[in-house]
Amino acid sequence: MTDQDQTLIDWDEYRAARAQLGPAFVRILGYFREDGAKSVVAIETAMREGDARGLVMPAHTLKGESRQFGAEQLAGLAEDIETFARRCVEMRVSPEEYLPKVVGLRSLFNATMDALERESNPLVQRRPVNGFGRAKGFAA
Repeated sequence: MTDQDQTLIDWDEYRAARAQLGPAFVRILGYFREDGAKSVVAIETAMREGDARGLVMPAHTLKGESRQFGAEQLAGLAEDIETFARRCVEMRVSPEEYLPKVVGLRSLFNATMDALERESNPLVQRRPVNGFGRAKGFAA
């Protein structure tokens, strides 16, 4: 796990989701990758079109799905975009002020997914565990 992974993900939330979802975890994480990518595209498209209303639902969806996996940085940015877009709709103004945040969304999404998938891969070597019944340097 990289230092960046530590700041992207709330690993306690991640572990809770993994325990709760059990064998379905990897499949649902795959859905998150697909749905999240669609949300990012929808947000980018709405921003290109200056459509504040079009930002709201995909940002809301991305926020909720991100929180399910402990992806707090991504959820926070999605929530920020959603809240700002709602204000723009209410005030009938363009969302162009948030262009830099929307531009950074894709790279944050990709980095987040990389961290989640790296941790969920059963072939990735885990942190060394020294305990009863385990040889030094090996982890479950």
